[in-house]
Amino acid sequence: MSTQDLPELLEANKRWAAKTEAREPGFFSRLLQQQTPQYLWIGCADSRVPANELVDLMPGELFVHRNVANVVVHSDLNCLSVMQFAVDHLKVKHIIVVGHSNCGGVRAALTDARVGLVSNWIRHVQDVRNDHQEWLDSLPEESRVNALCELNVLEQARNACQTTVVQDAWLRGQEIVVHGWVYGLHNGLLEDLQITAASQDDVAPAYRRALAAVKSRYA
Repeated sequence: MSTQDLPELLEANKRWAAKTEAREPGFFSRLLQQQTPQYLWIGCADSRVPANELVDLMPGELFVHRNVANVVVHSDLNCLSVMQFAVDHLKVKHIIVVGHSNCGGVRAALTDARVGLVSNWIRHVQDVRNDHQEWLDSLPEESRVNALCELNVLEQARNACQTTVVQDAWLRGQEIVVHGWVYGLHNGLLEDLQITAASQDDVAPAYRRALAAVKSRYA
């Protein structure tokens, strides 16, 4: 057998498909007809943060977009296209921006580490760092990465609220709620950072409350 083959993954897939069908007969036939997720997850590409598994949802129940350091920026047509499809066509009701503790991309942004092409991408996270540099410098060194991980979630969730996709949905009265969460690699738990916005009027006060809560936790 060629060393380029991956039989262990293909066999694992067969076992997973068989177990899924045994647990829910007809699951794949139903899935073939449509996908009706209520949630869009925008998370980090880190392999330790598997979106569906963390919230115990089956295929078809969670629409997912991932990139390094869970960044949402207005120039990223990939992310915006996912958001537009999720909101306009799938009619998701919740957009959840999810960061995680000890994020490598965030650590690189914090320390100005050169990591190749991705250094240009995490420049967006460095912007977050620069906005809060004085406060981050006041923290113990071991706390700064996780603090910036949380700040980054707040900023990217706010960015999601400011996209044309979400703004237009709110203007036409569509129900969309944006959330910001962080996942703890050390304990497997998700934490709601309380930047929750269901309208344009919610965004600024939700951001202020969530930012104050983050800074209070690290005080």
